[in-house]
Amino acid sequence: MSTKLNASKLAIDIQCATNALEDKLNEAASPSLIKKWVKSTTNRNGLLTLRFVNATEGKKLNLAFRKKDYATNVLTFPYELTKNSLMADIIFCLPVIQKEAKEQNKTFKAHLAHLVVHGCLHAQGLDHEIERDAKKMEFLEIKILQKLGFANPLLIV
Repeated sequence: MSTKLNASKLAIDIQCATNALEDKLNEAASPSLIKKWVKSTTNRNGLLTLRFVNATEGKKLNLAFRKKDYATNVLTFPYELTKNSLMADIIFCLPVIQKEAKEQNKTFKAHLAHLVVHGCLHAQGLDHEIERDAKKMEFLEIKILQKLGFANPLLIV
């Protein structure tokens, strides 16, 4: 029996709004590393599109979809979620992520990995609006990131 029968067929599309953003992203993590981070969060099939944007696009999307007039670090738009599959767009605002990493004394790479995991968990229906759900999501983030070689992302030094 082949073990490949159970392998996830998750397509991951990585998009950058500009060449400058792509260069900044590639300084921190290669597309293959980002895909590894994504795959560490799920064994579902489907399609996840990760789009990396500037503050202008991030602010515009946050205002249009959440009625909040500022750029945020990550926005997740889940379209389909079943036991075996998912489809979502996840938007990352690189300038916000860079600023947060600096403020939290974290490397850009570590903070980016955390937010990729965070966005992917949102795509799978997890949320942090109420404390019980937040604790579950935080536990999974810590566990996944530790398996990837990162420290607990919720500890700010």
